[in-house]
Amino acid sequence: MKTDTSKLNDRYKDDMIEAKTDAQDIIPILPVRSMVAFPQMSVPFMISFSSASIIDDALQADRTVGLLTVKDPEVEHPVPGQLYEVGTMAKILHAKKNEEGVMVALLSGIRRFKVSTWQTGGPHLKASVFNAPEIVETGIELEVLQRQLRDTVLEVLAMTPNSAKEAGETISRINDPLQLAYVTTFNMNLTTEARQELLEIDSVSQKIRVLLSHLSREKEMLSIGKKIKSEVQEKMSKTQRNYFLRQQLEAIKKELGETDDPASEPNDYAERIEGSDMPDEARKEAVRELERMQHMSPQSAEYPIIKTYLDWLIDLPWEQLSEDSGDITDARRILDEDHYGLEEIKARLIEYIAVRRLVKDREGTQNEAEDNTALGVILCLAGPPGVGKTSLGRSVARALGRKFTRMSLGGVRDEAEIRGHRRTYIGAMPGRIIQSIKRAGTRNPVFMLDEIDKIGNDWRGDPSSALLEVLDPAQNSTFRDHYLDVDFDLSEVIFIATANGLDTIPGPLRDRMEIIQIDGYTALEKLEIARRHLIPRQLRSHRLEDDEVTFVEDAVLKIVHDYTREAGVRNLERHIAAICRKGIVALNEKGWSHVVVTEQMVRDYLKKERFDAERSETFNVPGIATGLAVTSVGGDILYIEASRMPGKGRLSLTGQLGSVMKESAEIALSYVRTKADQLAIDPAAFEHSDVHVHVPAGALPKDGPSAGVAMVMTLASLFSGKPVRSDVGITGEITLRGRVLPVGGIKMKALAAHRAGLKTVILPKRNRSDMEDLPEEIRSELTFVTVDTIEEAIAEAFADPPAGNPSGSGVSPTEIGDSDECDTDLMPLAC
Repeated sequence: MKTDTSKLNDRYKDDMIEAKTDAQDIIPILPVRSMVAFPQMSVPFMISFSSASIIDDALQADRTVGLLTVKDPEVEHPVPGQLYEVGTMAKILHAKKNEEGVMVALLSGIRRFKVSTWQTGGPHLKASVFNAPEIVETGIELEVLQRQLRDTVLEVLAMTPNSAKEAGETISRINDPLQLAYVTTFNMNLTTEARQELLEIDSVSQKIRVLLSHLSREKEMLSIGKKIKSEVQEKMSKTQRNYFLRQQLEAIKKELGETDDPASEPNDYAERIEGSDMPDEARKEAVRELERMQHMSPQSAEYPIIKTYLDWLIDLPWEQLSEDSGDITDARRILDEDHYGLEEIKARLIEYIAVRRLVKDREGTQNEAEDNTALGVILCLAGPPGVGKTSLGRSVARALGRKFTRMSLGGVRDEAEIRGHRRTYIGAMPGRIIQSIKRAGTRNPVFMLDEIDKIGNDWRGDPSSALLEVLDPAQNSTFRDHYLDVDFDLSEVIFIATANGLDTIPGPLRDRMEIIQIDGYTALEKLEIARRHLIPRQLRSHRLEDDEVTFVEDAVLKIVHDYTREAGVRNLERHIAAICRKGIVALNEKGWSHVVVTEQMVRDYLKKERFDAERSETFNVPGIATGLAVTSVGGDILYIEASRMPGKGRLSLTGQLGSVMKESAEIALSYVRTKADQLAIDPAAFEHSDVHVHVPAGALPKDGPSAGVAMVMTLASLFSGKPVRSDVGITGEITLRGRVLPVGGIKMKALAAHRAGLKTVILPKRNRSDMEDLPEEIRSELTFVTVDTIEEAIAEAFADPPAGNPSGSGVSPTEIGDSDECDTDLMPLAC
């Protein structure tokens, strides 16, 4: 094959002379989007407003511009590097603005060029370019390629629907191989990148070869499309018109060799059912559904529903069990590693694990009902947020060597979330119990039912009622999900529930669970938890070394006292993480090698203290007392204020109080009126005064009877003019006879009193046994006074703070062991 690189087609010599542009001249560049301009072709262009100046300047000069295609058509104002550097030099034949103000220009391609260098500084793109003439070969090979290209183009046009006859006639008349290649490229269905590739090829014969490759692929696609359309039309009938698109898809897959034999699917399911470990009832149901599937068309709407149902039956872990380790020593070590404190909770969990091991070891020695009773205990960890309820469940799973799965019940209102939907519904699925079991992969995981106190009910059903079967050891061995409609054995599952409060749990559901109360942590416990767990975890998560950030003990205690107000440690960990982030900034920005977090640094990093209000206030005015309450986030102190004004004996209550708390205020006022003589109060003061009782934090609802004693102290102080001691916290329910009745949440209330800095706590005598659960730190720093009557509480609450041994019936717990006798009004720590 001979090539002639010394001359171009004679046809374009005149155009090059006419253009009057030397190969190294500087020409304006007009960006072209989503198309490629070719020599020897005239194309109309819609010129954007930003490019109109290029046309105007060219019209004032020699009417010549360079056309370069933009690589990314989304770029509004392309710059060098965003344009291809091989383009077409064109002459502006005609340009005008239409009625809408848009410029329309007719440009005729002259020849190819390449960018040498870009010129900057002007209002639009310019470049120094040099001519890049195509290599036009001579000889019989080029003639053969030209003929093959023409024939292929005519075949493609004949197969293309709605193609214009004029296009074929025009191509048939073209004898110039270069012009034929460019006209074909412009009119065929090619991408912009493919067209630019053809423009950049120097050899005309190579252009035609590449173009023939593209046309052959297009011809093959048209042929396959025609064949698919023919097959679909042959199979279509009046009842199959709704499946037209599905048939086309199947025909395409068949042409690509990607379809599976539909008859093989039932055989595959038969093998999977045979090899599964499902019980007889489930196997019988699976075989019945498989027989229906075998007599059903794959295009049937019910076919995929049966497939999904069989997948669930086959994939469920019917007999897959995790082997319990049962090592008590190892379980105790894991619980101690994961959690500090909570000794009674961990002891109960160890008992739970030990019982399961013993029952399993001696299986068969007792009757089955007794075995189920021992193994079927459902634990419910109740306590404020952040005390480690969920992580305790994970630790139990790790100690037993079982899989762990979790389901949050917060906001669940649909019974189908627990039992599943019946298969008659579109999109039916099993309930979340079965889904979690499948996800765990075993039939005996540790299953955490989180936030069981926040479950709701509405017209869709009561999920708590559906849980009754799940959590009943006598029933859950035959749990029946509505979707599966076969029994599934849940008796091996260890269910552990968590709750913040117990009041909202329905009675029947609560009766099936053993409640383990987690009340919260003391400041020293939080300090130890931060040192052992929180700080190391945050250092690891922030990729910090131990010798880069160090927390001193006083800094952690400052965060606990002044920046967190919680029974748990969740906010404490957040503040530790915030300090770690600021420490990283100091290491990088200030060049420090070690950050020691002190109290002052905590103040600088976390700004002003947030919870000064939790500290007890020092007051010396009548009509205020400090009560103790239990909230959703643990214990808290509660100020009860009262004032009186001239009136007719009316009682006003504010602070968003519940009905029980309002009744306590009325009982307190009645009691103070009946004891007016003993309290040195003028009885006439009640008839000529209106009383207003307020409990601050009015945005928070409050209820319960435990503020009764504190309300009596408040009203007695108001009318007697004698202030209540500000360092005394008071709790207990009252009666009209003046008796003090026991209340709940003593541990959380004592923790709140300790956090608030109170010195003495007055509580009912019948709550003395609750004091034994308090940490040693609390018992050593607080004085607990137990009372049976209001008179005893008044004697303690209105006494002056003692200089040494407290006055009244209370004594310091540290002195109980030194006494020969025990005061029955005090908690029996040494009795």
